[in-house]
Amino acid sequence: MTYGTKDGAFSIRNPVLLIACVILTNLAGVAGSFFTDTGTGSWYADELIKPWFVPPDEVFPIAWTTIFILMGIALYLVLGEGTGRTDVQIAVFLFFCQLGLNILWSYLFFTLKSPLFGFIEIIILWIFILAVTVSFYRINKRAGYLFLPYLAWVSFATVLTGTIYLLN
Repeated sequence: MTYGTKDGAFSIRNPVLLIACVILTNLAGVAGSFFTDTGTGSWYADELIKPWFVPPDEVFPIAWTTIFILMGIALYLVLGEGTGRTDVQIAVFLFFCQLGLNILWSYLFFTLKSPLFGFIEIIILWIFILAVTVSFYRINKRAGYLFLPYLAWVSFATVLTGTIYLLN
C-alpha cells in the first residue's frame, strides 16, 4: 500500500509491524495513565495551584493519543530502514528510553505527588525526545518530522510542570 503523492509516497511494506508499533506506543500511554489521576477529589484537582494556561482535561487524551500514534508511525519508519544498522539500533534504544521516561513522569508527578521530581524528570525526558527526533530524522526524515509535535507538547508540558512546581 502506498499513500501520498508520487514524490512524497508513504509505503506500508509491513502493515503488521506498523500496527504493532502504534499499539506498543499507545500501551505506554495506557501504562502512564495508571499513575495519573486528575479527577475531582484528586491531589491534582483539589490541592495544586495551577497556572491559567493549563488546558482543559479533555485536551490531554486527544493530544496524547495523537502523539502516541505519530510516535508509533515514526518507529515503524525507522525500523523499516533496517534493524541491522547501528544508527537504527541506537535510535530505537533512545526511543524506548524516552518511552520509559514518559511513563516515569506520570509516576513521579502524580503518584509521588512531586512537581519537583516531575520537573527534573521532564527536562531529562525532553533531552531524550530531542535526541530521538534528531536520530530519527537522520535515518528517515519523515520519522523525525513525526516527532516534532511530541517535542512541542513536552516543551509546553515542561513549562507547565515548572510553573506548577513554582506555584506550589
